[in-house]
Amino acid sequence: MPELPEVETVRRGLEPWLTGKRIRQVEIFHPRALREGSTIPFDSIIGARIERVDRRGKFLWFVLDRDIALVGHLGMSGQMLASPRKAQPEKHLRARIDFGDKKREFRFIDQRTFGWLSVESLVSNNYGLLPECCSHIAPDIFSEEFDEREVIAKVRGRKVEIKKALLNQEILSGIGNIYADEALWHAKIHPETPASKLSEIELKAIFKAVRRVMRSALKQGGTSFDDLYINVNGESGYFEVSLRAYGREDEPCRRCGTFIRRITFANRSSHFCPKCQRKKGVKARSRGKSRAKWGRKIPSKRGAVR
Repeated sequence: MPELPEVETVRRGLEPWLTGKRIRQVEIFHPRALREGSTIPFDSIIGARIERVDRRGKFLWFVLDRDIALVGHLGMSGQMLASPRKAQPEKHLRARIDFGDKKREFRFIDQRTFGWLSVESLVSNNYGLLPECCSHIAPDIFSEEFDEREVIAKVRGRKVEIKKALLNQEILSGIGNIYADEALWHAKIHPETPASKLSEIELKAIFKAVRRVMRSALKQGGTSFDDLYINVNGESGYFEVSLRAYGREDEPCRRCGTFIRRITFANRSSHFCPKCQRKKGVKARSRGKSRAKWGRKIPSKRGAVR
């Protein structure tokens, strides 16, 4: 699923092209392209001018010269493309918007149909005006409203594993499975460690790691394992070449050489190094037992990939 770096990459690609344009025509080709429960007619945005493109966590919206906004969520496989007008419709084209551009048009493609578009009213909260459907979403780590001390207090107050706390969009938005695993690897924290047991220093290290991996992903255009995530220019992200934990099960840890493990809880997979990320209160197995379990020799530090 696209996370903050992927959504921000899309936002940065759309904003220069769309700012100042007016919506001329809208077309919906699949009923699931619209958010379930949305009550404002989609064609109510016709004639509206785009003032800018905003984002909160994984939500993206077009700020209009009206008291409504056009919101989009990429779901698991959504793509927002600035496609050539004469290009053949994509197989999974769900919606199209004409902005009066002679060369390009906006296309929303979604193979798995978990993404959506929606016209939303704006509501006011502590962070200003936000579309109603995402007004409950917390600021992300790059937001001006991000308050590290407040977020630390919220995390430590939850009786859940730290991985679950990081995925809670009402505590800190924008983090999904990929960047949670990567941040915990960098911070040397086991994903099942109780959030309430972590110190302020450990949580600060996690947030520092979140910034680090997300900034790196943004520089490289996001993460892509197949053709499901593509930015507005039709190019895949390629941060996957820099991943340290996620998707690297049975591959050597790039820090110590121990094989990366994958565990499943809460219907999600977590990837971690059993040596670098030891769970608090649990003694690590010896090297001999680890070899016996995995049936292969664990590389030494000298052989570890750097």
